[in-house]
Amino acid sequence: MRKRHLLAAGLWLCVTLCANAASAAEITLVAPGGAKAAMDALLPVFEKQTGNVVKSTFGSGLGTKKQAAQGTFDVSIAQPPFPDVLNSPDVDVKSQTPLASVAVAVAVKKGSPKPDISSAAAVKKMLLAANSVTYPDSKGGAAAGVSFDATLKQIGIADQIAAKIKRAQGGAGAMALVANGSVEIGLTFASEMQDPGIDVVGPLPVSISPPTQLVAFVSAHSQHADIAKALLKFLSSPAAADVYRAQGMQPLH
Repeated sequence: MRKRHLLAAGLWLCVTLCANAASAAEITLVAPGGAKAAMDALLPVFEKQTGNVVKSTFGSGLGTKKQAAQGTFDVSIAQPPFPDVLNSPDVDVKSQTPLASVAVAVAVKKGSPKPDISSAAAVKKMLLAANSVTYPDSKGGAAAGVSFDATLKQIGIADQIAAKIKRAQGGAGAMALVANGSVEIGLTFASEMQDPGIDVVGPLPVSISPPTQLVAFVSAHSQHADIAKALLKFLSSPAAADVYRAQGMQPLH
């Protein structure tokens, strides 16, 4: 309880110091699904203490990059590599702010034995032995799916397990399949593993699955650039870092 009170106090202080808007306004934010849990916890605090409103939209990792490059949102959170974003005249590149990184993790149905994922060899053994595997569909632009596709190619078993893979619509969809017992092993970003019907085994080894970064930008066309920049300062604050950790992410500041 004391820890929660301290966290709330830290967030309140940060917002009070970071936000310096003359009047309330509405700003827009677009972010990939892997950031949703953290944003759901952080944005209401920013809104309450500043009086401003943040209208958020969440989508696939690839889709978010395209939207970020277009500069149609006041604040965009994207996942590297993003050359289109950095080369876009619609983005204030100097506003680039690293927020957090998130790893692809493994989950099983609640109460099921947890497999060994301590090494690349152990992960390979787990996947070959599993009856079924699910993760977000990379064809829809899901960054976790893109990452895990690369992992399968790296450990050389993409073709061997292709027949038992069930690609899902987003991380929540993958976790739902694990929770209801339809699939044995589920993978997605650790920040998308909130389903009460699963047990989180842990993140994949960094050697075969580097964490994905979340980096924020302000649109070059924002009508409320000061508020947008105050939001970025808040989202990269030490107090926000505690929220990222609570959601299975690692702060980058």
